[in-house]
Amino acid sequence: MKKEYIIGICIFLFLIAMDFSLFFNTRWFWSVLLLSFVLGVLPAFLNYLQEGKRQKDVETEFLEFIRSLSENVKSGIPIPQSILNLKDKDYGPLSQHVAKLAYQIEWGIPVKDAFKVFSRDADNKVIKRSISIINQAEESGGRMEDILESVVESVVNIQRLKDERRSSTYSQMVQGYIVFFIFIAIMLILEVKLMPLIQDMIGGLSSGAISGSGFFDAPAQPAAELDFKSIFLSLIVVQGIFAGLLIGKFSEGSIKYGLKHSFALVAIALLIILTVAPP
Repeated sequence: MKKEYIIGICIFLFLIAMDFSLFFNTRWFWSVLLLSFVLGVLPAFLNYLQEGKRQKDVETEFLEFIRSLSENVKSGIPIPQSILNLKDKDYGPLSQHVAKLAYQIEWGIPVKDAFKVFSRDADNKVIKRSISIINQAEESGGRMEDILESVVESVVNIQRLKDERRSSTYSQMVQGYIVFFIFIAIMLILEVKLMPLIQDMIGGLSSGAISGSGFFDAPAQPAAELDFKSIFLSLIVVQGIFAGLLIGKFSEGSIKYGLKHSFALVAIALLIILTVAPP
């Protein structure tokens, strides 16, 4: 249980208590309830975004580390001594893991085992894949300078492909957000303007049909009103979830990265609908 999660839970409970005490049975009740949930989840959501940024920074710094290591090995310095030489260099969020790697080598731990701990602590797919390649190639007796060079080239290609995909899909991501907000505007117009007119028309037709049937003494029965608000809310939630997942898949290459887009789209849309739409 991280400190951010505890703060989020406290904010959520405080706003829930305020909502029930001040806005119960008012049109603002559901808006404040949703806002309570959003603000309660916000610390965990920000922590999720921060972790994604850390992963990108770790991959960038790992490229610099493995490149420096490759240059040292090419110059004839053994891998253990090369790692020790790089111990004090600044690698951002990767610095603590590089320092731990150097300390393990100083303590006499084999390089292969130290690299395994390094990849486990960094907790990054690119680093785990690269370290696995290095260890397997070392076991097979390959030249270490060639192995490191190929790993550097592989990491560079991965970075380049990610950057190209991100830049090429940026316009599609923006279009996805624009289309979703246009969809919200259409739903608002339907709920606020068109649906009341349709219900009045149906009510008038029902009253006319009853009057024309000969039962003049029977009271006109109002047409059953459909719960359009719930229907529109369901449509918006479904649209927001899947639009966010698709945006994440296009821009980051993985559906799980679309969760942040889904959360943002659904939260903003529900706040708009619950606040603007009539009760």
